[in-house]
Amino acid sequence: MEQLSELDYTFVQMESSRTPMHITPVLFYDQSGAPGGKVRFKDILETFERNLHKSRIFRRKLAGGTLGFDTPYWVEDPNFDLEFHVRHIALPKPGDWRQLCILLARLQARGLDMRRPLWEAYVIEGLNEVEGLPPNSFAIMLKVHHAAIDGVSGAEIITAIHSLEPDAPLPEASDDWAGEPDPPVAKVWSRAYVNNLKRPMQLIKTARELVPNIIEANRMGAERDHHEETSTARTRFNARVSSRRVTDSLVMELARIKKIRQVVSGATINDVIVSVVSGAMRKYLDAKGELPEKSLTCAAPINVRSERSSESKGNQVGMMTIDMATDVADPVERLKAVMHHSSNSKETSQVVGTGVMMDLSRGLSPQLTNVTMRAAFMAAGRDVMPMPVHTVISNVPGPQIPLYLAGARVHMIMGMGLLVDMGGLFHAVISGAGLITINFLSCRELLPDPEFYKQCLVDSYAELEAATFLKKKPARRRKAARR
Repeated sequence: MEQLSELDYTFVQMESSRTPMHITPVLFYDQSGAPGGKVRFKDILETFERNLHKSRIFRRKLAGGTLGFDTPYWVEDPNFDLEFHVRHIALPKPGDWRQLCILLARLQARGLDMRRPLWEAYVIEGLNEVEGLPPNSFAIMLKVHHAAIDGVSGAEIITAIHSLEPDAPLPEASDDWAGEPDPPVAKVWSRAYVNNLKRPMQLIKTARELVPNIIEANRMGAERDHHEETSTARTRFNARVSSRRVTDSLVMELARIKKIRQVVSGATINDVIVSVVSGAMRKYLDAKGELPEKSLTCAAPINVRSERSSESKGNQVGMMTIDMATDVADPVERLKAVMHHSSNSKETSQVVGTGVMMDLSRGLSPQLTNVTMRAAFMAAGRDVMPMPVHTVISNVPGPQIPLYLAGARVHMIMGMGLLVDMGGLFHAVISGAGLITINFLSCRELLPDPEFYKQCLVDSYAELEAATFLKKKPARRRKAARR
């Protein structure tokens, strides 16, 4: 039995029929190397069953609520049913990419059963006409609640259910797992009373450490970027979201992204990704006549774990904001500007403290946090307060080594994020198997033409890559002339 942290519980509080709070990795498999060239559904069920012991996320549920006065508990579900969580579906013919995106959007829009362990897996067949996938491929869409994992621990869950060799034997089926009852009501309320006595002192301690750091960060920002301004206006994506999702992805070769970043000394893969997204949002909003004169900003989650392991659990993240340089037309100059702003944001985050979200949440009662969040959403919705960010770009490094499930090799990994009111556009970035994908998620009312936004991403990437080639081409000519 383990109590949720205050930060984890915020994602439970934000759960609604319009805003399901799960993270959704999607894995595509080439089963040509599996025994007989095909993986059966019962083989996948057995693989999950044999690997359940590798993560406590699989078999624990929420229990011990206190009407918001304290956080609930994770308990091992004595009624755990694997076949409820792992499901088998197929695309109708012809089974192309557009059909797959529609299916993924609909599945992502459905919330998890909050009375059971907070995850589901969908085995999806019928991908015969999906361009870029091996023949007779299948996919697994894994939905895990954000209260249980963040992006990094989600990537570790992916590794946990796979093997490094196609013919590696499955782990032994027996383990020492056992279900447990819900926590006693008296224990839950007595601990809630004690926790609420401690929280004000924790908040005072955090404030004492945080306020001087904020003052120093503001001083650094004033000295460094006094001439640079970002837009605080709302875009079409800063509005109330609906329950109807739209999604699509841009798939790129990781090696080509690494070559692009070499054009700007000091640039990172994340800088290139932000630049691609920036160019796409610039194109899309400009086509709608809605592009602000000043630059938009994005929120970028930061991993604050001291060390990574498969035992990582819950949310251990910070957040920084990055100026996306959407006011810069030239793609290479935009990349330079993004790199500059990203570097400054990292320095500011280090001064303030990357774990400030976690520290502050520990000092606030869940009820107060819930009221504060709702008030902030209402104020932003009525244009009472400026918008600090205009989209989220979450970049999670995935496994770069070959992974196998029941003999099928992972061909590609894609991620899907989540939406909240005022945050109606999410870009989930994940790398793996030599590829890197940018998936965007929005709702139909805010993004009625996802195919056009996908084209904006494609064009933005193509322009940046072409500009990279032009930057390198003169150097090659001079070298040839010397020869």
